[in-house]
Amino acid sequence: MFLHRSFLPSSLLVFLLSGFLFLSCSGSAAAKSSEKNCSASGDPCQEGVVLPVWNPQNPSVGDKVARAIVYFVALIYMFLGMSIIADRFMSSIEVITSQEKEITIKRPNGETTTATVRIWNETVSNLTLMALGSSAPEILLSVIEVCGHNFEAGALGPSTIVGSAAFNMFVIIALCVYVVPDGETRKIKHLRVFFVTAAWSLFAYIWLYLILSVFTPGEVEVWEAVLTFLFFPLCVVQAWVADRRLLFYKYVRKRYRADKNRGIIIETEGGVDGGVGGMDGPGGGGGPLGPGGFTKMDMLELDGQMALNCHGGMGGALMEEGGAKDEEDEARRDMARTLKDLKQRHPEKDMEQLIEMANYQVLMQQQKSRAFYRIQATRMMIGAGNILKKHAADQARKVVSSQETQAQEDDPHTVRLDFNPPLYQCFENCGSLKLTVGRHGGDPGVTVKVDYRTEDGTANAGSDYEFAEGTLVFKAGETLKEITVGVIDDDIFEEDEYFYVHLSNPRVVGYPEIGSAPLDTNATPKAVLGDNHTATVTIYDDDHAGIFTFESSSQRVSESVGVMEVKVLRTSGARGLVAVPYRTLDGTARGGEDYELATGKLEFQNDETMKIIEVKIIDDEEYEKNKTFTIELGEPVLLEIGQKHGDSNENKPVVGAEEEEVAKMGCPSLGEHTQVEVVIEESYEFKSTVDKLIKKTNLALVVGSSSWREQFVNAVTVSAGDDDEEESGEERLPSCFDYIMHFLTVFWKVLFAFVPPTEYWNGWACFLVSISLIGVLTALTGDLASHFGCTVGLKDSVTAVVFVALGTSVPDTFASKVAAIQDQYADASIGNVTGSNAVNVFLGIGVAWTIAAIAWRSRGKTFRVDPGNLAFSVTLFTILAVVCVTVLLYRRRAAVAGGELGGPRTSKMLTSLLFISLWLIYILLASLEAYCHLPGF
Repeated sequence: MFLHRSFLPSSLLVFLLSGFLFLSCSGSAAAKSSEKNCSASGDPCQEGVVLPVWNPQNPSVGDKVARAIVYFVALIYMFLGMSIIADRFMSSIEVITSQEKEITIKRPNGETTTATVRIWNETVSNLTLMALGSSAPEILLSVIEVCGHNFEAGALGPSTIVGSAAFNMFVIIALCVYVVPDGETRKIKHLRVFFVTAAWSLFAYIWLYLILSVFTPGEVEVWEAVLTFLFFPLCVVQAWVADRRLLFYKYVRKRYRADKNRGIIIETEGGVDGGVGGMDGPGGGGGPLGPGGFTKMDMLELDGQMALNCHGGMGGALMEEGGAKDEEDEARRDMARTLKDLKQRHPEKDMEQLIEMANYQVLMQQQKSRAFYRIQATRMMIGAGNILKKHAADQARKVVSSQETQAQEDDPHTVRLDFNPPLYQCFENCGSLKLTVGRHGGDPGVTVKVDYRTEDGTANAGSDYEFAEGTLVFKAGETLKEITVGVIDDDIFEEDEYFYVHLSNPRVVGYPEIGSAPLDTNATPKAVLGDNHTATVTIYDDDHAGIFTFESSSQRVSESVGVMEVKVLRTSGARGLVAVPYRTLDGTARGGEDYELATGKLEFQNDETMKIIEVKIIDDEEYEKNKTFTIELGEPVLLEIGQKHGDSNENKPVVGAEEEEVAKMGCPSLGEHTQVEVVIEESYEFKSTVDKLIKKTNLALVVGSSSWREQFVNAVTVSAGDDDEEESGEERLPSCFDYIMHFLTVFWKVLFAFVPPTEYWNGWACFLVSISLIGVLTALTGDLASHFGCTVGLKDSVTAVVFVALGTSVPDTFASKVAAIQDQYADASIGNVTGSNAVNVFLGIGVAWTIAAIAWRSRGKTFRVDPGNLAFSVTLFTILAVVCVTVLLYRRRAAVAGGELGGPRTSKMLTSLLFISLWLIYILLASLEAYCHLPGF
């Protein structure tokens, strides 16, 4: 159940609230001895940006408790609303950053091919829109607080930014380290980018300390504020340079190796003596550590860029093309194995259910952005269901429906005329042959006519058959008519011959006697020829035992066919009882593995012209298969001369010496195709299913919306939010907790369903409206938090560091937890934490202080900021953050954990406890300083 997920934040809130109430009470005794900028009492209640002060200012204890409860419940409800609108905001960001375009790639041999690539660089999107979406409430709170209080510096916004950074760095990473399954590890994929963002995040808070306490203590100049904001694009550019290996990064020593599983050339950075790098060990699986403590495997780049910037000697284009093809083929084989495995484990499930389960596994394994994990966590928390399971179910239904043939509806006013069947056979002494013409569709009450005429093929009219021509009349209610054609017999040995009978000039000649002709010209009855408007008549010679042959020299068959049928034809005669032996011969296909061996004899009775050889094909469900075996015919044996077609035993002639000689001349023989090569191919349905499943799903289709109707339906629908038993991929019934959360959040979900769908303007309409609504909710949340703090006697800095930071970070916590479990890398769970922390300062504080500094400069004054609590909090966080990053990098050693996340259970627990302790130390010391128990700056 989901209850345990919300237990930790709730317990922390209650515990911390009790602790800070104690601090605020015990600190009143030291009020007289406090310094000038230090106050041991809480901040007085002031007018908010939106909400007024709740008068009277000094209520009784009972009223104060009631007000605190109201403020606290409203604050929690606002956090829920902010999470839901942030979900819409992140959906728009996912759609925007998932935009794709087709590019043309020219190969060295001059050939060109097209490829689909993302418009947005992953690193740039993570540091700009993704970070903005994750930290929008904290950033907007800082800006709104300054602008809403006459450009005066406030403690709530900046303290929320620092407190949120501390929660992200310590609590979220601690949770991510612990939730990875035992024995598994997660490493940061873009390690260079992580180094850049980690350095910038530490520098951001060091820079805050410098401008608050060193450069211009107590004041913020315009150049300081503007430079703080400009560090944001500089951070993005440097991270992009590192990601693209531009400038000095391209000179970092690179080494190459062949991956043992796939044979793909993989690039690694650093060397034997490099700061970051190492040599492969004897085991080849990570090897000894280099001086920097990192193995060569730590630096793998599997993002498709490795071959683009390789040196010319490595044949970059060849590596890129070959590696990508090998990886795609491997993905297909993996998916084929997955489907086969699912079918074996769940034989009771139909194909739609198996495809749904396989599609869900593909979506689970696909690399996702932090925005996606944030959206998924929020929707599961509020009872909106598992979006991956929903999408997998929808795709399975589409795949199955696309494989079903849709019957075409006949025109109710059109009569179709054709032969049924279109192929006829007879012996030359049959006398005559009847051909059937059928009438289909249209109004059965009308009379139609159609002409017919014979045409020579290898058989000639007058010598082999009798020419025929005429008109068939189908009266009302008649559906079948026959054409009779005479066949001429002779005693001359001949090859089999054929001729044609054509239909032409179909027409309607009358209407029903009852009623009148329809006024609508579109409803006028008409007659047309059907598909089989030509019949082919084959005349078999009955003076020879026959020539035996396969239809062709090769035949292709799907491995899923079960039992294949191969036709053996008897041509140029069909007289006598003939035995034809056959056997199968192995090629690349092996008997017993790919097909079942078959040997035997075919006995053709007198006048019998075709026999079937059946061979069982073994279906092992391979994605690509092209194996062959051969079926071979032996020499036919005439067992009995037999009698001519039409003769009876009474008039059977006595076979004398002359007749024996004639019969000997007509002995059976083999024809042109005495062998047929059978090519066993993969199942078309199976291959098409795999192809549909391996196509990388654009996750914007999963989280986005295409219409307002869809949004409102989703808003009022309860879905299961529990993510247990993920392997099944099947949607489950909602739990009690899902119904409770839906009831609590249905107001917000219906309200925010009015936000434009993400399909409009490629997501930008949803982006603009969502960020505006986040601003409104942030203003209300800031006022509620400030009023709550002053009501219970807490300072704004303490309220921000604990309650506001915790409330705004809960969705990120769940998102990082899911990312740590599901993603194969640590980037989505912790790699973006450092980037978000830097963006919070550069945008949240940089924009707010730039606006305020310019506004005060225009008045001829300076923008004053009290460095006390903020400078202390920033310094404390920076020191602890350095410890946190150092521990994470140390965990990459194979002897410690082998990655930033996961590892041995003992290592996980110790790391998580350390990070939680760092957060508690930060909260405790920052609060003690705010209440004058510790000296500040």
